[in-house]
Amino acid sequence: MTLSKNPAYNLKVVLQETNIAADTLRAWERRYGLPMPQRTAGGHRLYSQYDIETIKWLLARQAEGLSISRAVDLWNEHHASGADPLAGFSLSTFTAVQATPAIYISPDTNLDSLRAQWIEACMRFSEANSEQVLNLAFSMFPVESVCMEILQKGMVDIGSLWYENGASVQQEHFASGLAMRRLDALLSASPAPTRNQTVLVGCPPNEWHTFTTLLLTLFLRRRGLNVIYLGANVPAEQFEETVKSVNGKLVILVAQTLITAGTLQITAQALANLRTPISYGGRIFNLQPNLANFIPGFYLGDSLTTSLETVEKLLQAKIKPNQITAISQEYIAAHQAFTSKRVHIESTIKETIPLAAQSEGLNTGIQFLGDNISAALQLGDMELVTDEMEWLKTLLQSHQRPPEELAYFMKTYSQAVDKHINGQGAPIKSWLNAQATQGQT
Repeated sequence: MTLSKNPAYNLKVVLQETNIAADTLRAWERRYGLPMPQRTAGGHRLYSQYDIETIKWLLARQAEGLSISRAVDLWNEHHASGADPLAGFSLSTFTAVQATPAIYISPDTNLDSLRAQWIEACMRFSEANSEQVLNLAFSMFPVESVCMEILQKGMVDIGSLWYENGASVQQEHFASGLAMRRLDALLSASPAPTRNQTVLVGCPPNEWHTFTTLLLTLFLRRRGLNVIYLGANVPAEQFEETVKSVNGKLVILVAQTLITAGTLQITAQALANLRTPISYGGRIFNLQPNLANFIPGFYLGDSLTTSLETVEKLLQAKIKPNQITAISQEYIAAHQAFTSKRVHIESTIKETIPLAAQSEGLNTGIQFLGDNISAALQLGDMELVTDEMEWLKTLLQSHQRPPEELAYFMKTYSQAVDKHINGQGAPIKSWLNAQATQGQT
């Protein structure tokens, strides 16, 4: 059936027929010239049935994961080849993904306002509304801006709400799932590489947070690089094998916690014999700037923008590696002793603390603190654990434990360290005793 191109429908009819937001439609017309409605003598838009089906076609491509700019490019490619993009397009395949009514979008459509609307939709577990906010944002702003200003900052804001008991774990996971799914779709729709340099991006062992690595992969692919995304929890040997097989020009490692900064250090050391530069970044390096002094390779910087600039310099061999600070013998000895005696230390803690205080939360706290102590000793500075203690304090609070229990816990831990590695645990004892003293004040 031939679709009519006779302008017969006003804006209200089009919005009802397509469920698109008016702001989104105006943005498409202004930015991409698609659709191109005619005007009445009074300046009002008039759309044809072909225009309506064009809008549905574009929305269907977005539902498949394409950005609006890529969907418009695809439309124009069809026309350039002499084919009608709507030929064979089935409305029924679109109706299922657009069954929810359009939400009200504030006329204040700057990125801060859209981020607030996206967070609000996520807090209500409204997948349809959150997706519509993102669709509007991608229709108005560049992909990079939406990803950083709405998805990245939005996830940080939701994480802060969770930390302050303003959001549940379920809400945080729901938002994270939506954000990750959108990044996956954008990656799938990213253009083919235009540069012959291959970059490997992934997380070191035990690092499972992949949002930053996905975002970095997306931005580098959009710059034309051939990026191989290896995902979470990648053993060092897999990095090495892949680098050799694909002739990689750069390896990027991302760690978010002190614990995985330790595994990142081990991975970077294992890859140091390769000719391929090793670079790294992540949340923990923003919190602990001095941490980069203990890891071989190239620190990418404290933001995605800086990281992208550093990657370009590395690919042009215009940057020098970090100067590495040697780990003191005292810390090396303490790390070896703690690692070998950790099971005994933790058993003594559990035996000493009264049974009434023991719980799943306490066992998690013992595991968490032990992992961080081990990483800090490996990296050469026990003070690195101090900032991570906020998590342990929050854990105790969530299990309704009194504040003085933390001081008692630290004192008990120090005594257990002294019992099992007396003479080699000085850095650990000193830090634990300082924490116990602070907990009493």
